[in-house]
Amino acid sequence: MMEIFFETKDVFQLKDLEKIAPKEKGITSMSVKEILQSLVDDGLVDSERIGTSNYFWAFPSKALHARKRKLETLESQFTEVKQKRENLQQSVDKARVGRQDTEERSKLAEELASRRHRKEELCAELEKYKECDPDVIEEIRQSNKVAKDAVNRWTDNIFAVKSWAKKKFGFEERQIDKNFGIPEDFDYID
Repeated sequence: MMEIFFETKDVFQLKDLEKIAPKEKGITSMSVKEILQSLVDDGLVDSERIGTSNYFWAFPSKALHARKRKLETLESQFTEVKQKRENLQQSVDKARVGRQDTEERSKLAEELASRRHRKEELCAELEKYKECDPDVIEEIRQSNKVAKDAVNRWTDNIFAVKSWAKKKFGFEERQIDKNFGIPEDFDYID
């Protein structure tokens, strides 16, 4: 399709291309519109609406300039990346100075590893005794107090319902306890 534009260096309408493309380049006329739209979307072919007609064109000089711009961009990016690589290599070389494997360095590395291991052991041991932590114990006491208050509130609610059922329906307290599975020793928690 691009060869049609480059060889003729002319401006076309879609209907012209649908006639020319199958004859000269063997492109099916049904796919000309899709191919042309794809080329326009990629910026390889220019299009303009003039009045009620759409015109399409692509000149070799524009393609050449686009390739030159792309090449310049890629060359500048290559130069930047190359410079970054050199800077990083210099940083690595500077960082290696003074880090040669010496006997003192290996001893310090071993000591660091052993201290890290000891820290992990101490953290594990501390985790064992966490349940004896005063903050944790106080938190448990607070949650127990909240739970106890909730239990007593529900006990109060049950007594209120039992009282209402006795007054409303005239049931005996034992009959209510039996029907609803309330134990005989049911009472508030101290």
